[in-house]
Amino acid sequence: MIFLNNLLFCLFSIPLLGSFFLVVVSLKYSKQIGLSITCITFLFSLLLLLFFDKSLGTFQFGTSQIWFLGYTLIFSLGIDGISLFFVLLTTLLVPICLLISWNNITHFLKIYLVLFLILEAMLIGVFCILDLLLFYIFFESVLIPMFLIIGVWGSRERKMRAAFLFFLYTLFGSVSMLISILYIYYQVGTTDYRVLLTFSFSFLEQKFLWFSFFLSFATKVPMVPVHLWLPEAHVEAPTSGSVILAGVLLKLGTYGFLRFSLPLFPEACFYFSPFVYCLAGVSVVYTSFTAIRQTDFKRIIAYTSIAHMNIVVLGIFSFNVIGIEGAILQSLSHGFVASGLFMIIGVVYDRYHTRMVRYYGGLNHVMPIYVVIFLFFTMANIGLPGTSSFIGEFLILTGSFQSNTCVTLIGSTSMIIGGCYSLWLFNRVSYGNLKTQYFISFLDINKLEFLSFLPLIIGICLMGFIPFIFLNYLHMSVNNLIELIYF
Repeated sequence: MIFLNNLLFCLFSIPLLGSFFLVVVSLKYSKQIGLSITCITFLFSLLLLLFFDKSLGTFQFGTSQIWFLGYTLIFSLGIDGISLFFVLLTTLLVPICLLISWNNITHFLKIYLVLFLILEAMLIGVFCILDLLLFYIFFESVLIPMFLIIGVWGSRERKMRAAFLFFLYTLFGSVSMLISILYIYYQVGTTDYRVLLTFSFSFLEQKFLWFSFFLSFATKVPMVPVHLWLPEAHVEAPTSGSVILAGVLLKLGTYGFLRFSLPLFPEACFYFSPFVYCLAGVSVVYTSFTAIRQTDFKRIIAYTSIAHMNIVVLGIFSFNVIGIEGAILQSLSHGFVASGLFMIIGVVYDRYHTRMVRYYGGLNHVMPIYVVIFLFFTMANIGLPGTSSFIGEFLILTGSFQSNTCVTLIGSTSMIIGGCYSLWLFNRVSYGNLKTQYFISFLDINKLEFLSFLPLIIGICLMGFIPFIFLNYLHMSVNNLIELIYF
């Protein structure tokens, strides 16, 4: 029992302590040690899945430590069914990020590994922390390692511009949330999340607090018009940076809506829901059409990520169990699918050092394994039945239909447009004649790259064919959230 109560603290501490250990070890063994630390962290996270009680909707594996007595700041950790899979997604993707950059990152290698371990610890903290002020600290601390990963190991000359766009957009959106957190502290006397759930804010307070939180979370999703940083950051980031950005960092916004906006400000959520529907609907249609006209491989996938994450927002604001569970599953699915697609791009970029789609064609003749894997992730991106995206999108549209039929129709257009840009991209890259005027040598996927893809493929198939494994962990926590919204 003592071990289980401290399991989350161990999970948070392993990558953090590992980053300090990496600083002092020899550079020769740093890659192996860094990968080992992330794998150990993933194995520890599987213990959460093993010992999690699905019959409870409350926080489990709780541990608390008072930091500042005068300000009642408590380092309190705990997870429920909602945060459980976000933690697992984080611990799965970080070792994959190190694997795909195994032979590509040569300069400042030790700093690169240390930054990824710190980033992993901060992300675990975001999904486990039960104090509003500490959530903000972890929420913002993620910016620093990601800023450096994009700015130092980015692929082109515009990488510093992209890094600053990412930093300033997300930081600007979060300033209003910090002011609101200070207001909450002076009103309630604490920032402990479990205490705040028992406190009732006035309708006017809820409206102002909800909107300030919304600015921060909407920038992270991102939603139009605060989305411009994402395509730029994806294009300039290394493959590993794009994977962790699409796979986990975009989920911070949707997780914030689920964890804070809905239970703490329920009346304001209903009041502003038409505004959210409009923004999400515009974001879905606009970014889907924008993806069709892009010529850069990464920029296409970046815009599709925005469309899919705004579908998740529609599910969250459906205010029913089906829609919210679908939103969580779609967030996890997007973590698998988008990460796989960015890794697909990374494979050809590492070989040919260009992401312009017009230079590619006929790869099915010389890279058959690559094309098969590319087809799999393309079908998953479209939402083919049997893949994880189909389950998430179906539940979201079902739940959204119960609350707003018009918004559901707008959201469903993304599936049609998604088929257009996904299949068109796959067709241009995989079929036709080989463009030997640009490339004269071709190399299919190697064992290391295949090993990196394998966990994502398994995750997509597992969620697509037997989704009840995931839903069983979600039911009680989502029902508890619905009770907080309505009662």
